[in-house]
Amino acid sequence: MIHLDQAIIVEGKYDKIKLSSIIDAVIIVTNGYGIFKDEEKLAIIRHYASTTGVIIVTDSDSAGFKIRNYLKGAIGGGKVINVYIPDVMGKEKRKIKPSKEGKLGVEGIGKEMILEAFKKSGVVFSEKVKKAGEITRIDLYEDGLFGGENSSAKRAALLKKLGLPSLLSTSGLLEILNSMMDVEEYKKIVFQIETESGVE
Repeated sequence: MIHLDQAIIVEGKYDKIKLSSIIDAVIIVTNGYGIFKDEEKLAIIRHYASTTGVIIVTDSDSAGFKIRNYLKGAIGGGKVINVYIPDVMGKEKRKIKPSKEGKLGVEGIGKEMILEAFKKSGVVFSEKVKKAGEITRIDLYEDGLFGGENSSAKRAALLKKLGLPSLLSTSGLLEILNSMMDVEEYKKIVFQIETESGVE
């Protein structure tokens, strides 16, 4: 499977399922227009834009372009790559009838066409480097980042050190940590925080 360092932004869960079968990357779902009111998800997207960069892959219909244009404005700085899916008329297998504009979305496009669209946008694929292990909720709990007496202070110190938004949820934090580092690197950072701030 090919690997991308950038986070990919798609509209729906079926788009994510499709891309996950082709590309190893962090994939963020906007839930259609739901992104317009989802401040936490926008904060996560901005973080990726300013670190690894983001790739926006929305459908080629008017709704897809509306979401794409909103994201470009909402993200602000950072690196944003736009990948455009070609206009292909048809209907997704799971749907009873075609979309309003009759175009296939990301989920309905073939693998080769998707990869070609990425290449045309200048996206460079790389080989996946195997991580030492995944960071889990248990790690966060055992390291006092939630569920403990000083959890909020320690968590705030971690978020500040990594330049992440302070309102990040536990699941959001885990997703970002696992895209940034392996469990060994994570443990080193936790140790640094305890040493620097004295919060244990």
